[in-house]
Amino acid sequence: MTIHDDTLVLDTHIDIRWPETPDWTGETRQLVDLPKMRAGGMNAAIFIAYVGQGKRDPAGHAAAGARAEAMLRHIAARAAISGTRFCATPDALEACFAAGDTAVLSAVENGYAMGHDLGRIGLWRSLGAVYLTLTHDGHNDLSDSARPRAALGDAPAEHGGLSKLGEAAIAEMNARGLMVDVSHVAKPGMLRAAVLSRSPVVATHTACAALCPHPRGLDDEQLDALRACGGLAQITAVPSFLRPPAPNAPGQAGVADLVDHIDHAVRRIGLDHVGISSDFDGGGAVMGWANAAETGAVTAELERRGYGAREIGLLWSGNFLRVWRQVLRLTA
Repeated sequence: MTIHDDTLVLDTHIDIRWPETPDWTGETRQLVDLPKMRAGGMNAAIFIAYVGQGKRDPAGHAAAGARAEAMLRHIAARAAISGTRFCATPDALEACFAAGDTAVLSAVENGYAMGHDLGRIGLWRSLGAVYLTLTHDGHNDLSDSARPRAALGDAPAEHGGLSKLGEAAIAEMNARGLMVDVSHVAKPGMLRAAVLSRSPVVATHTACAALCPHPRGLDDEQLDALRACGGLAQITAVPSFLRPPAPNAPGQAGVADLVDHIDHAVRRIGLDHVGISSDFDGGGAVMGWANAAETGAVTAELERRGYGAREIGLLWSGNFLRVWRQVLRLTA
């Protein structure tokens, strides 16, 4: 057995195609399906009920909420029919791994789907969602986005960070045991969330701005804020987050670039506050880790740089499980 074989390998952010979803029990054109997960030793994945930013009116919010709920129900249902296990707690996930089964988890991306109805947070958690990403590209009624969208009429900033509704949403997430994901959130909102949340916040798919100055990356002040609140930076495999454009040195980012960002975050805020995600089928894929079947390449690069079994286990799932348990313990 190798370190990779012995490790609970959890990818914390994978998008699915919707509403035309292929049968994931066989080989598909998607970067993640069940055969690819098994081939790559990816034991568990958080699949995303993603909602793009749209018009902020009752009709838009209602449609977004209905989409998120339908996607959450679909993710749980497809686990049941594929012989995998749907897991909504850390204990269930660890039991699934111990039994040698593949785990399916879910989360919601973009608080736009909540509209102004805080009750949706409890509903999503009851359907098994692990976290809510507060924003996506474009401001919503909860928070400013790290990437405003001019096509939606966005100013560079709207709320100065979080809105009052966003603050109320975080309080409700804390009460219901839904993790607060600050990926996509503008820096002032991200820093405010890290201070305001009673439980640790997580950036489930991000990178280090010190190595690549991209709006979706976290600068060192933001990384420090995650450490201060006990949270996590899950470094993701989106090429534009990992390597700046270089006209004289063309080429896509690779596994080494991903691990460079992991190394930087570990040096800056400590091993206990860093993890890994792919953002497959949402823009993620680097040379060497182009789909779930190649997941072992990340572990191999970590080993090459001197990370041992304990450290690799923490990066792939141990840190996320610890924070998730803390979030659940701190519910009202």
